[in-house]
Amino acid sequence: MTYIVNDNCIACKYTDCVEVCPVDCFYEGENMLVIHPDECIDCGVCEPECPADAIRPDTEPDMEQWVEFNRKYAEQWPVIVTKKDPLPEAEERDGEAGKLDKYFSEAPGEGG
Repeated sequence: MTYIVNDNCIACKYTDCVEVCPVDCFYEGENMLVIHPDECIDCGVCEPECPADAIRPDTEPDMEQWVEFNRKYAEQWPVIVTKKDPLPEAEERDGEAGKLDKYFSEAPGEGG
């Protein structure tokens, strides 16, 4: 099992999760985070830290696409290990449907 970040993170990018991760398996894109599924140790401490409920176990239905999505971008984006401010529109976009098609950016974040 692994944990993944889904599209609820897009345009919010809360980083509360990165501070509790014991193995630094979060990677930062321009407007979301991902978890490297091969580095995640399945401890689950990140899941309750996410205000946008964007971190889910891969054992839930229809998560395989998100495992591959997380792997792809974790291999391209820089690791993030310290908490940062969420995106300015985070509260407004939290819970919005269709964020992958509307807002997703493949650009890497700053890391940190």
